[in-house]
Amino acid sequence: MNAIWKEDAGLPRFPSLDGEIRTNVLIIGGGLAGLLCAYFLQEQGVDYIVAEGRSIASGTTGNTTAKITSQHGLIYHKLLKHAGTERAKMYLEANQNAVNRYARLCRDMDCGFEERPSYVYSLDDRKKLEDEAEALHQLGFSARLAKTPELPFPTAGAVCFDKQAQFHPLKFISNIARNLRIYEHTFVKALSEHTAVTDKAKIHWKKLIVATHFPVDNKHGLYFLKMYQHRSYVIALKNAGKIWGMYVDEAKKGMSFRSYEDLILIGGGSHRTGKKGGNWQELRSFANRYYPSAAEAGYWAAQDCMPLDDIPYIGQYSKKMPDCYVASGFQKWGITSSMIAAQLLCDLIMERENPYQEIYNPQRSIWKPQLFLNGLESMVNLLTPTAKRCPHLGCALKWNADEHSWDCPCHGSRFAEDGTLLDNPANGSKKIKAQKMSNSKI
Repeated sequence: MNAIWKEDAGLPRFPSLDGEIRTNVLIIGGGLAGLLCAYFLQEQGVDYIVAEGRSIASGTTGNTTAKITSQHGLIYHKLLKHAGTERAKMYLEANQNAVNRYARLCRDMDCGFEERPSYVYSLDDRKKLEDEAEALHQLGFSARLAKTPELPFPTAGAVCFDKQAQFHPLKFISNIARNLRIYEHTFVKALSEHTAVTDKAKIHWKKLIVATHFPVDNKHGLYFLKMYQHRSYVIALKNAGKIWGMYVDEAKKGMSFRSYEDLILIGGGSHRTGKKGGNWQELRSFANRYYPSAAEAGYWAAQDCMPLDDIPYIGQYSKKMPDCYVASGFQKWGITSSMIAAQLLCDLIMERENPYQEIYNPQRSIWKPQLFLNGLESMVNLLTPTAKRCPHLGCALKWNADEHSWDCPCHGSRFAEDGTLLDNPANGSKKIKAQKMSNSKI
């Protein structure tokens, strides 16, 4: 179960850290966000190191569908209504600037960069599409209502953004990472004041960027209340024809589509981590119905952090941690969000103003309906009687028969059958008995 990107990425390898070291900026996490932070800091001549617990791009970055777009579902009508015109315009501008920055960076790279149109479609709700198009018109952005003849099923239409893009994410990372100061297999297991501790090393830092997907420090920032995690699935089909556009359903349980070389990538089957969902079986049933002559060339899954208000958390980690910064809550749009995070956090490190720091501020109000749903989910699972508990905050682990893993419904930590940590925020592996408890299945 490996994403197709991993077959020909040619990623560079880096040593692990052994001993004691000092740096101006420590970046924890070697995914796209952390590596872009390092890339821009290096351009500015700032002393930094990246500490990655496994190998670079081995987490969500390596499992993305790699769409480069400022179109994040039907978000702009929602932002206009709940956040106001100024914030909605800032969000759109920040993401469109990220699209343009990728275009400039990729111009001389062999990373499969291709300009493509992006579509958000609806199966049966034309009004939603019209509302989104009107919101974008109010924001001064040129979007259009369109039909979806490339999709194998009828829809009510789509909102289209032209001049968006797609690429090979790991070839991109291979290009930007080669000359960066990175330590792989350097798992930060503890943080104290201006010091990070691994099994074999101590890293003394002046400023810290936490780009670990889900933030690893529970004592500050309340990220365990402000986010939950969501799993989604992808299959790659050959002999399924070709599509030019990139498509995503406006519905949470819908599917996404894009091409890569002679393959069509179909995403969907999603669910909250630790809950039951359609998984790959939903996608395979769909493929059997609509692409009966196709053959499966690969399959994989991704996990995403979902914020309270549809906007990522990028900025100061907590008011009590003035020298620490965070990038998280990318809610399935990690490509452009990583670029925004890298530019915004580099500005904060350099003590420069960034026009988007207010909208992404992690200390903004948390009083949103999703907060109470997150709290209820945690309470239910804390009270669930089972011997298998997550070491993060003690929630009941559920056995995921499709992926052969133990998953936490509260905050999304995942463990292999032998207890090896697969996804954080848990900060280490866990001993798990071999037998699986029937009352812990999902």
